[in-house]
Amino acid sequence: MTLPTLKAKKRLLFLMTTIIVLFFGLAVKMGIIVFVQGEELQEKALIQQTRDLIVSAKRGDIRDRNGNVLAQSATAQTVVLRPAEVAKGNVDAIVSVLAEMLDMDEETVRKKATDETKSEVWLARQITNDVADEIRKLNLPGVYFTVDVKRYYTNSSFLTQTLGFTSVDGIGQEGIEAYFEKYLAGQDGSIVSETDSAGREIALGEVDYIAAVDGYNVDLCIDEIIQSFLEQALEEAYYQQNAESAYGIVMDPDTGEILAIANIPDYDLNDVPRDDIEALTEMTRNKILVDAYEPGSTFKVVTLAAALDSGAVTVDTEFYCPGYKIVDGQQIKCWRYPNSHGQQTLYEAVQNSCNVAFMQMALLMETETFYDYIYEFGFGQETGITFPSDGAGIIMPEKYVTDRDLARIAFGQSIAVTPLQLISSFCAVVNGGFLYQPLLVHGICDSDGNYIEEYEPTVVSQPISEETSAIMRDILESVVTEGSGSNCYIPGYRIGGKTGTAQKYDDDGNVMTDKHIASFIAFAPADDPEIAVLIIIDEPDVAVDFGSVVAAPYVRQVLEESLQYMGIMPDYGEAGELAQVAVPDVAGMSAADAADALDAAGLSYLFDGTGDVTGQLPAPGEDVDKGTMVWLYMETKTGYDETEGMVVVPDLTGKTVMEAAAALEECHLTLSIDGQGIATYQSPSAGEIVEENSVVRVEFRDPDG
Repeated sequence: MTLPTLKAKKRLLFLMTTIIVLFFGLAVKMGIIVFVQGEELQEKALIQQTRDLIVSAKRGDIRDRNGNVLAQSATAQTVVLRPAEVAKGNVDAIVSVLAEMLDMDEETVRKKATDETKSEVWLARQITNDVADEIRKLNLPGVYFTVDVKRYYTNSSFLTQTLGFTSVDGIGQEGIEAYFEKYLAGQDGSIVSETDSAGREIALGEVDYIAAVDGYNVDLCIDEIIQSFLEQALEEAYYQQNAESAYGIVMDPDTGEILAIANIPDYDLNDVPRDDIEALTEMTRNKILVDAYEPGSTFKVVTLAAALDSGAVTVDTEFYCPGYKIVDGQQIKCWRYPNSHGQQTLYEAVQNSCNVAFMQMALLMETETFYDYIYEFGFGQETGITFPSDGAGIIMPEKYVTDRDLARIAFGQSIAVTPLQLISSFCAVVNGGFLYQPLLVHGICDSDGNYIEEYEPTVVSQPISEETSAIMRDILESVVTEGSGSNCYIPGYRIGGKTGTAQKYDDDGNVMTDKHIASFIAFAPADDPEIAVLIIIDEPDVAVDFGSVVAAPYVRQVLEESLQYMGIMPDYGEAGELAQVAVPDVAGMSAADAADALDAAGLSYLFDGTGDVTGQLPAPGEDVDKGTMVWLYMETKTGYDETEGMVVVPDLTGKTVMEAAAALEECHLTLSIDGQGIATYQSPSAGEIVEENSVVRVEFRDPDG
């Protein structure tokens, strides 16, 4: 037997070493694969062997205080492509058909349909069921559908800035939708199915289903009916006063609950104008909650309450107004300057909204005392409302305040507040002295109606005593019955309120003499407040832009409708109900003739502009209380912005079909004919302001019966 040579031994050793190294390397590699890359490779294998479809959770509803749905989610169809399957069909034909039916760019569809690096791609989201059904009928290779969820807003442009909106993926982006995202969103589920190497489902493969968890519902304090009253009034104010914007809020004085809140202009939440980000940002801003402005005379309510509660003045205090007051060597004018109010009682000073009287009140209190009340009323700090934005206003630091500053703050200048702060403080003045944290949301509940979180009325402070509050209610009622707030008077109801006309500033900080912010704030009933309303008209472009003239009638409108809706009926006392008269039609008349016609009917009136009458409010034929004021819009100032496509409905009474058609065509309106003969009835009524191209239904009857 031949023994192995040394050379052979070396070869054997090298071979064995090589084998050992290779085995060791393989062991290391297997260890890396199993212990280091195992989880990642397992995930990749799972992705290649399965298909995971998301099952969207149903987003929770947003509802008003009575359970009426304001925002809800509904299922929608989404087109899904599986490129590997599309490739086995006629790609050009599939792409062409889908592009046409989905109104998409053909190249975009082709790029997704031929991207075989993905087993599945989403082509078009949230399409209508009709379109989905038409595509299904074609039975196109590689074209599938999955259920998606789309957000719907039941009233379109309603409570716009408060509700907010979601992204196309259903994520809250603004308003309540954003603030309560974690509650509304829910948790998505999924369907996981086994697939082959081409991405096709295996017929008998496993399918795992993980159910989606629906979101919670958010119940607001908003009352849908009162909200509609407010939005209607603001819409009319916006157009009739040629305003830059109009916004308002309705609150329950006894709880701080917000019953309605609106900003005009707004937009349709079902068709958010995302293509103009700057315009969308402006229209999305909830001015009531975040915009700080000089409130003007409405702030005098706070000054008076503080002065009475501190003892600086009493109901017997009298004031003299020469038309101005010299403070620290500077003349500060009353709004009536160069005329004066002369000698006045406290009640008369408030009824006249005399700046001089309120300057004296503030100076009698001095800075420290007045500022204590300002802070107690919640100014200079956020309100704590459950909303993404919450303005604090702007208050000059107390240590820098001079007597001149104090005098101006007294009548609503040199201080900036948010409308929410203002109405909250106003409610505190009239409800017995209690400042409530504004309450926008009542609670969050599940689909069975069980609340997981509730928000209760919370008292923040008590700035004034109940005795002072009772005096304030009486004084503010006198403003409506005897003073500058008479345009808010409602026969049969006890109303209290205060006017406001605030100045505006340009970009350089200079006062703009021709632009103002007109406002009116009121509450009712005066002896037991159940509702408070604040309406603000920004830059009304009319002949007279005082809050008492421009804003008060719309507050009156909201109050009257809301009080009746709330079941608070008018009480006329021993005098009985006021006589009702029909508003005469004065369209087309000169100012003198219109005045004569309204005088004869026992109605008061106010002209907006000069020339002949082009529109009126209330509308002709409407039954109103004797003494009601009729607004007359003249041809030089129509009271609405024609560039916004709004027109006044002409009076068609007594016209033939041809005459009525011609009259409506001239106004860019459409005629709907009922009967034949001459016009005896129309809807909308003459004098109403409607959108161009609106349909006016007219009943024609034979005059001979």
